[in-house]
Amino acid sequence: MSGRLKNKVAIVTGAGSAGPGWGNGKATAALFAREGAKVFAVDLNPAAAGETKAIIDREGGVCEVMKVDVARSDEVKAMVDQCIQTFGRIDILHNNVGIVVLGGLAETSEETWDRVLTINLKSMFLTCKFALPHMEKEGGGVIINISSVAAIRYVGLPYITYYASKAGIVGLTQGIALQYADKNIRANTILPGLMDTPLIREPLREFYADGDVQKMIEIRNKKCPTGKMGDAWDVAHAALFLASDEAKYITGAQIVVDGGFTCRCA
Repeated sequence: MSGRLKNKVAIVTGAGSAGPGWGNGKATAALFAREGAKVFAVDLNPAAAGETKAIIDREGGVCEVMKVDVARSDEVKAMVDQCIQTFGRIDILHNNVGIVVLGGLAETSEETWDRVLTINLKSMFLTCKFALPHMEKEGGGVIINISSVAAIRYVGLPYITYYASKAGIVGLTQGIALQYADKNIRANTILPGLMDTPLIREPLREFYADGDVQKMIEIRNKKCPTGKMGDAWDVAHAALFLASDEAKYITGAQIVVDGGFTCRCA
C-alpha cells in the first residue's frame, strides 16, 4: 500500500460481488481501502457488501456498509447523508451498479427497457445529484462511472438496453465533468471490455454456450486480442488512478480497459 488515497472518503456502489470471486465493485472497494481510503460500501445485497467489508477489516482498512437501492431517490439521499454522518465528507464517488438483460429491440419489452435504464443510468444520475453538492461545498471531488465498451461499439450481443444505458453514462459523465470543471470536481468514465467477473455468468452463458460456463469463458477469451479476458482488478486499478491526484488534470475522459478489443475491426 502506497497511500495514494490517504485521508479520502470513497462511496463505492455495487461494492458486493454478484457471485463467488471478485466483481468490479468489490475489487475497487478493497483496493481503495488498501490505498488509505475510508470506504462506504453500498450494495442491494447486504451479505455481499458484508463480504467486502470483512476483507477490508482483515487487512486493517476502514469500511462501513449500507444496504441501498440506488435506483430509489430516497435511499440514495439517505446513503449520502449516512456517509457524511459517518465519515464527515465525500471525496470519491465510484458508481459500479449495472445489470445485463439480453434482448434486441423488437423483443425487448417496455418494462425491461425502463428497468435496465433505471438501474444502469438513473442510479448514477441520482448518486451524482446528491453527492455533488457536498463535493462542491468541500472544494472538490472525483466521480468515476463504470460504463462499457458497449457504449461505443456493437460487441456481438443482442442487448439493446445495455448499449443504450452504457452510452447514456458516457454522456452524463461528460456533462458533469464540464459543468463542474472549475469547481475542482473531476468526472470520468471507465469502459471495460470483455471481463471475467461473476456478473457475466448467469445472463450470458445461454447465449454463448448453451449453459456451459467454461465453454463461454473460452469463447470470450478467444475474442480478445490478448487471448484472455480482463478481470475486476484491471478495472479497479484504472479506478484507483482516476481517483488519485495523479489524474488531477483528467476529466470528461473515457478510459477504455479492454486489452485492445475496440481497436480491432475484424
